[in-house]
Formats: sequence, structure tokens, C-alpha cells
Amino acid sequence: MGSDHKHTLNRLSMGGLLISLGIIFGDIGTSPLYVFKAIFNQGSIDKDLVIGSISCVFWTLTLQTTVKYVLITLNADNKGEGGILSLYSLVRRKAKWLIIPAIIGASTLLADGMITPAITISTAIEGLAIHNPSFPTVPVVVLIISLLFLIQRFGTSIVGRVFGPLMLVWFSTIGILGLSYIHYAPEVIKALNPYYALETIINYPDALFILGAIFLCTTGAEALYSDMGHCGKSNIRVSWIFVKFTLILNYFGQGAWLIMHEGSVLGDRNPFYSIMPDWFLIYGITIATIAAVIASQAMISGSYTLISEAVRLNIWPKVTIRYPSDQKGQLYVPSINLILFLGCMLIIAIFQKSSNMEAAYGLAINLTFLSTTILVIFFMMRKRINKLWIILFALVYFTIEIGFLMGNGVKIAHGGWLTLILACSIFTVMFAWYNARKIKNRFVRFDDIKKYYPILSKLSDDKSVPTFASQLVYLTSANNMEEIETKIIYSLINKKPKRADVYWLVHVDVMDTPHARDYTVKQLIPGKLIRIDFKLGFREEQKISLLFRKVVEDMVTKGEIDITSQYETLKEHKITGDFNFVVLEKVFSRTSDLSWGDRIIMEIYKILKHFSLSEEKGFGLDSSFVTLERVPLNIPNTENIKLRRLK
Repeated sequence: MGSDHKHTLNRLSMGGLLISLGIIFGDIGTSPLYVFKAIFNQGSIDKDLVIGSISCVFWTLTLQTTVKYVLITLNADNKGEGGILSLYSLVRRKAKWLIIPAIIGASTLLADGMITPAITISTAIEGLAIHNPSFPTVPVVVLIISLLFLIQRFGTSIVGRVFGPLMLVWFSTIGILGLSYIHYAPEVIKALNPYYALETIINYPDALFILGAIFLCTTGAEALYSDMGHCGKSNIRVSWIFVKFTLILNYFGQGAWLIMHEGSVLGDRNPFYSIMPDWFLIYGITIATIAAVIASQAMISGSYTLISEAVRLNIWPKVTIRYPSDQKGQLYVPSINLILFLGCMLIIAIFQKSSNMEAAYGLAINLTFLSTTILVIFFMMRKRINKLWIILFALVYFTIEIGFLMGNGVKIAHGGWLTLILACSIFTVMFAWYNARKIKNRFVRFDDIKKYYPILSKLSDDKSVPTFASQLVYLTSANNMEEIETKIIYSLINKKPKRADVYWLVHVDVMDTPHARDYTVKQLIPGKLIRIDFKLGFREEQKISLLFRKVVEDMVTKGEIDITSQYETLKEHKITGDFNFVVLEKVFSRTSDLSWGDRIIMEIYKILKHFSLSEEKGFGLDSSFVTLERVPLNIPNTENIKLRRLK
């Protein structure tokens, strides 16, 4: 299934190109709305700086977006899927510490998902204040963003089909507008020479501030990679040629307008709207607003996909994930929808205007870029690419991205602190959840399962023990078929002996590939103890109840197992026995055995556990067939307890 789908996706088609325009290029495509406004919002307009800035924008789009993302990173696809966590799952076996850049990249990408809708929609709507400065833009922005988050629950597949043609209109418009203005100051063409970019960076007194603003032109580059699964590599690469061409034309047109206004102060004017003829302004604002909404939608959908991967890879608490439509990759995560919405509202409440938001924007995504660079280097090593190429890639992109980071660092005091706080909060959740599982696993003890074969065989036939269930199912984390957790044996034999006709052990392996649905069956004690191993891709829904039922049905059809109830009356009428899932919840009896760092992680984990789904809901089990048992992870040790017995 996966390879066919991938093949149709990667096939170049008009439909694929249109979908790419709608889904992939929203964020990077709306950057002309605010880049030059951010560069020239202080001091008067200087011709040399205009040419230097356009040159920086052109070469940033070329090196950062075209070369790094479109040509190099898109090759790091995981069975057709992209994104920082897909990339991490390709290289995670290379080194344990790679989880850190993966978590940094994912958390900063989510923080960026909060600020993208706020800044793009604000900038678009602020066009309405050009002729009417008293126009209240903030309430309009709040209304649009609220509606956008409200419609998510209904699925966005219908909207998705309209996005492509609308973005085609947007890119054509900005390209034509830019082209129509270049002849007023043809010297902007000089900006194609990288000399002007380097000169500005080296000689301009506020170069770091300028770099931080220029970085905004490439903020959507990560989205090209994240959404690769929706459109395929070739469609993205071909449509990028058109997108980049229109972006460059628009930047050059804005540059020509700025040169014509040399010496004046920009103030509240936006070069993007200033190159529009007066009669076109209202249409321009409408198209810009639609494009801003589409850019925001792409960011929100991307966040859902990211979180669903994070849940499967155990770096985010288990949360409800809904599938509003049958379209591939259509997700809705209510908790993330709420978090992103609150984040957006917080940003609007604090910054009000887009010119204030520019200071907070870019810093988070810069860290995502650096994380991607680190992971791509390991991907290249895995693919055994010539070491010289890897060193060259590392040198070029660490230099560019650390340079940008220094530029964005200047923004921390001006608003970057907020995105850092948001990103750090998300990072803390991911880091604590991932490590808490590692800490818990340290305390899980395994035993040789073969020792218990005779006991379980006898227990199954022992009439003196009341029947607990006809079919008793345990979820096991033992990777080795020869082993079983001592807590399962404790639950089966010690706690309260559980008699069943058949005992089942179900193990779920999350694979490094996005889409896989395979399983193996092993009869450990024929007809009495059976182990099923599911091998599921990290983008697959873990509906264990349904998957397990399907496997059992197949086994019954093939005559491998008999699940008829053993109760005399029911057996006579060939009625199927009942199924019962036992979910063991691991609890710490005390945390004093842990180091203080681990203790902090476990305390955060306890808080997060309140907000996450229970084990049975996380695995999609029907709660009417589930018995929940709490088992201590660290059984208290009595060695050091001194007591004196009195006569």
C-alpha cells in the first residue's frame, strides 16, 4: 500500500503542483508582507542598505531554501514522509543524544505555529488601516483566528482543494505587482550580486539586527520538508521554481519603491501595500488575508501531524487524535488546537501590532533549522556520502544559521523572550515525558517465560480457581519472545490467580517507517499461551482492540485457535468466550531511590499524566473489556529496616 501511494504522490502532475502551492508554500509565500517592513522600521531609508538587503534576501532564499531544503533535505525522506521527527526516526539508531536536537526542533516548530497565524493575519489586516488609521485591526484579527481554530474539528479536506488555486492567484499577483515596479529603479537588479549582501553584513553598523529581519524571508522553509508526504518531492521542487520567481520579483519591486523614497522614514507604511495601485488596494488586502489564513492553516495542520508522530515516538503524552475525514494525513488534535489558539491569543494580547511581533518571530524557527542541519548530517553519514561533502554542508549551514541565530538573539529583549518561553515549555514536556519512560523502564524486571509454562497450563485447567475470563489479554513491553515482565506474572499468579482458557500477550513495536501494519503470531503453549507482535509505523493509529480482534478472527478462520466459551451451556450453543484486557499501571511506591534530576522529571511526568489519555484509551481499547491493575515499580526493600521484638 505504502509504495503505491508514494509512487502516485511523487508523480509530477498539475494537481500535485496545485496542492503543493496550497499546502506547502503558505508560510514562505506570505513573508513579503513583513520582511522589508521589519528591516526599515527604524531610521530613514538608505539606498545602499536597500540593495544590500535585497541581496541578502535573494541569497538566503537561494542557499537556505533552495539548496538546503529543496535540493538536499528533501532527499532525507522516510518512505515518502518528511519532517523533523521522520528524519529523527531515520537516524535515531546512530546516537542516543540525537533525541535532543529532535525535541528542540519539534518544540521550536510548535512555538512557531503559535506566532505564524498572529503575524501573517495581523500584517494582512493592517492594510485596512492605510486609508483609515483609526480602523480597529486587532478585533478583526482575533475574530479571523478564532474562526480558523474553530473550523479545525470539521476537517479541512474541503478547504484544502480550494487552497491551491487561491495561492496560485496570490503568487501571480505578488509577482506581477513586483515586476510592474522594478522599472522605477532598475538598479535593484545589482542585488543579484552576492558582493552587496556580504558588504552589508560586514560593514553595516546594525548588521545583526538586519540579519534577524532578513531571516524572516525563509521562515517557511521547514514546512516544505514537513509536508513532503502530502505532495511528493518532485511536485515541491517544480512548484518552488515558480514560487521563488514570484517572491524575488515582489522583493525587487518593493526594493524599487524603497529606493524611490530614499531619505524618508517608513513609519507605519508597508512597502508591500505601497507598490499596489490605489484602486487595487482593497483586492490586494483581501488576497493577502486569504493567503495569510492559508499559511496559518498549513502551520496548524503541520502541528497536528508533528504531535501525532511525537505521541507514537513517546515524546509527547498520549492525547486524543481524531480523524475527521478519510483523506490521508487528515488529523485533528483537540488539545493542540487549544494550546495553539491560546498561544496565538497571548501573542496578540502582548504585541497587538505586527511590527512588534516581528521581534518575536524567527528566533524559534532558527533553532529548528539548526536541529534539522544536525540530523541531516547524520542522515548523510548513514547514506555514506563522501565525507568532504558532509564537512562542506556542515561548515556552510552552521555558519549561515549561527549567523542568523546571533541576529535573532538581538531580538530576545524585544519580544523573542516570549517565543523562547513557549518553546522551552514545550521542550520541557517532551524531554520529561521521554525520559520518564526511560526511568520507568529501568525498574521493569523481566523473567524467563519458559519457567511458567507448566504453571500456566495447569492454571488454565484448574477448576478450583474461578474463571477470570475466557480469553485473557496482557500488553507486554518485552521485546524478547523468551521473556515476560515479572509484573505480568505477579498479576497472573501472585496477586489473584487468574484462570483463562487462552492467555494472550500483545506487543506493539513502533517502526522507523511511517506506514507499516504488520504482525507475527507465536504459539508459546499451543492453544493456551499466544503472543502477537504488531509492527506499526509511527504515523499509524494504534487501535489495538480492533487490530487484535482482526488477528483473532483470521486465526479462527484458519483453524489455528478455538475461542468457543468453555462454560457448558455456552459451549453447547458454540458461543464465543469473553475477552478481557488487563492493563497494568506502573506506579512508583517512592522516588527516594532516584537522583534529584530524575525526581524532577518524575514529578513533571506525574503532572502530565493527569492531562494525558489512560493506557487503555491510548491503545484504543474498549473500556468495558478492560481491567486496570496498579503494580508497584520499585518494591520497597526491607533490608535496612531495624526493628526490635519485645518479649
